[in-house]
Amino acid sequence: MKNLNNNRNIEFLIHIGLLILLVAASLMILAPFMIILIWGVIIAVAQFPLFKTSAEILGNKKTITAVLFTLAGLMIIIIPSLILAESSASGYQNLLRAFEEGRLTIPPPTENVKEWPLIGENLYSIWVQASNNLLELLSKYNGQHSEQVKDFVGWVLKTLTSIGLTFLQFLVSIIIAGALLAKADVGVETAKEFAKKLVGDNAENFINLIIGTIRSVVQGILGIALIQAFASAILLIIFNIPLLGLWTLFVLILATVQLPPILILGPISIYVFSVLDTAPATIFTVFALLIGSIDNFLKPLFLGRGVDIPMLVILLGAIGGMLAFGILGLFVGAVILAVSYKLMMAWLYADGPTF
Repeated sequence: MKNLNNNRNIEFLIHIGLLILLVAASLMILAPFMIILIWGVIIAVAQFPLFKTSAEILGNKKTITAVLFTLAGLMIIIIPSLILAESSASGYQNLLRAFEEGRLTIPPPTENVKEWPLIGENLYSIWVQASNNLLELLSKYNGQHSEQVKDFVGWVLKTLTSIGLTFLQFLVSIIIAGALLAKADVGVETAKEFAKKLVGDNAENFINLIIGTIRSVVQGILGIALIQAFASAILLIIFNIPLLGLWTLFVLILATVQLPPILILGPISIYVFSVLDTAPATIFTVFALLIGSIDNFLKPLFLGRGVDIPMLVILLGAIGGMLAFGILGLFVGAVILAVSYKLMMAWLYADGPTF
């Protein structure tokens, strides 16, 4: 009897070991695609309500609807990206051509620049040198700070490469999201069955919490970031700011990582005050401040919407997750903190909020 129990224990350990090896091998195989797959799931979850309504309008033809959503998503990413790339490239080429032909000139600063606190006099001096002889100033700066210039160029190239890879990942993720939407019913049932194995009878509430948190982050963070970037682009177009595509991209990145867009629009406002009259420059600055602060009004409306979780919990989870895991952490951190909050409340109040 003792030998029989030992044999069963050994067989059990062997089964567990083989299962662990199988899971580990599967994760290793999927590791290169994990970020793309997770983004695909996030996009599919965010689009599902609109997808469901659209499918019903088209006679419940889910495959056709999924194809249309995929094509629309690809166009939404590709077309603005091409416009941005063309704007940045043409602006850079024009600056480079003007520089090579000696036509690149910088308008001289107004006397008001001298009166700016702390940096006024130094900025005015450098600006005057640049307006008189830009090539001489650049040669002088490059000679004194060649290492810093090399480091900066390296950082720019690295950043551009990272943006390019992220762009390709998003394209593939949109295609994956379309495939998931086409089989949404099967995906939902699979997710529910998996959740049942983890949390039992509360599986459906658990799934709803995760879905609601993901949609809340999409609307309350990414959606507001897109609004701020779009508004910034319109403002830059109206005032004919050079390299507007590049500045719009920077605004989108800063707004996504929860930094104020005024970090980009502020220096542009200084430039506008230096080249335009006081009235239009003031108008530009006022609208720049409004764009930078619009998230303060929109976040309470969208962030936390649809889930029984305080907005502050989701916001802290999104920001903390992003700092820990990158952009994907916006969603991972928010979901983890939302689940933790629910578990804590269930533990504190036996009859209070639960899954």
